[in-house]
Amino acid sequence: MAVIKPFKGIRPPQNLVEKVASRPYDVLNSEEARAEAAGNPMSLYHIIKPEIDFELGTDEHDEKVYEKAVENFRKFKSEGWLAQDETEKYYVYAQTMNRKTQYGLVVCASVDDYMKGNIKKHELTRRDKEEDRMKHVRINNANIEPVFFAYPHNDELDAIVADVIKSEPVYDFVAPDGFGHHFWVVDGEDRIARITEIFGKIPSLYIADGHHRSAAAALVGDEKRRQNPNHKGDEEYNYFMAVCFPDNQLNIIDYNRVVKDLNGLTNEEFLAKLEKNFSIEKVDAEEYRPNKLHNFSLYLSGEWYSLTAKKGTYDDNDPIGVLDVTISSNLILDDILGIKDLRTDKRIDFVGGIRGLGELKKRVDSGEMRVALALYPVSMKQLIDIADTGNIMPPKTTWFEPKLRSGLVIHELI
Repeated sequence: MAVIKPFKGIRPPQNLVEKVASRPYDVLNSEEARAEAAGNPMSLYHIIKPEIDFELGTDEHDEKVYEKAVENFRKFKSEGWLAQDETEKYYVYAQTMNRKTQYGLVVCASVDDYMKGNIKKHELTRRDKEEDRMKHVRINNANIEPVFFAYPHNDELDAIVADVIKSEPVYDFVAPDGFGHHFWVVDGEDRIARITEIFGKIPSLYIADGHHRSAAAALVGDEKRRQNPNHKGDEEYNYFMAVCFPDNQLNIIDYNRVVKDLNGLTNEEFLAKLEKNFSIEKVDAEEYRPNKLHNFSLYLSGEWYSLTAKKGTYDDNDPIGVLDVTISSNLILDDILGIKDLRTDKRIDFVGGIRGLGELKKRVDSGEMRVALALYPVSMKQLIDIADTGNIMPPKTTWFEPKLRSGLVIHELI
């Protein structure tokens, strides 16, 4: 069962939230963060990407960069740009994209649940990325940014959230990317206690986005409890911050592929090889988007093609084998194009569906890439089935949008 607790959030004053709030650390590089934070000393990038406070080219993993994060975090608090709530709260955080709003609860999830596998994952993590975020959590003694969880939807939780949002939000703004962000504080001891009780009956939580941040937060918590000879189990470091959304409000966006060459093949030879496992149809359209599971769109030399995997090339009873990312990886990228490892091969790149099919077309038309492949998005049911069976999705399978805005609330481990 899912163990959660409320916490004393550290938050910006209402009039400063748009200056403080930022995109997550891992969706932009140092140069982009430097540009977005230009002229704004209150930007959270000074804490989550503190290399921007040094000369260009400074290694973001330099010890002085981590120390700068701590210095800046202290400064934000001393200047009043961040202040801690006096009592433990839950929070409702809602995001609006394309006129659709999804409502999440900001909670503290259990380190123990993560270590025991009750918080379920669907992706592998890389130790170097874990260690970077572990240092950041360790040195700041805080979860500066939340992770993105899903949970099986619950009618009573929906009703509680619906009641909370009847009041005016404490934060309500549209970020530069055009997405709306709305935030409420959940008050009332009885209401807070009931949220805790309901989550206590939910079998599992699922990491939607933020596998490295989840691992780092949980591992630092586990490290702290092993190092504390007086550990009791109720210390703040036993928990880490997450925004939990009901699964029926979430949509996964497609995550597409572009490849630099055809592995020595001509267009005709490449298409001929595809015919072994796919039914191919040239599409006379400006763009072609896959319209169902096992249907793909291919962009090659200014033309769009519909590819449909033939029966027998996939197993609907295999939670991994049924994924279109598996089918395309095995039957196109590996068998035909010779791309064996999606994580390391420099001939392939990945494009989040939020950029649209036009981005695929642009990268091929420019000559940078030779061919593009668009996939039908994975469903939340597929993600949960894979996590429940202990399987791991292939790399670059899921893309969630909008991303959580960082800086709306912070969880301190003391």
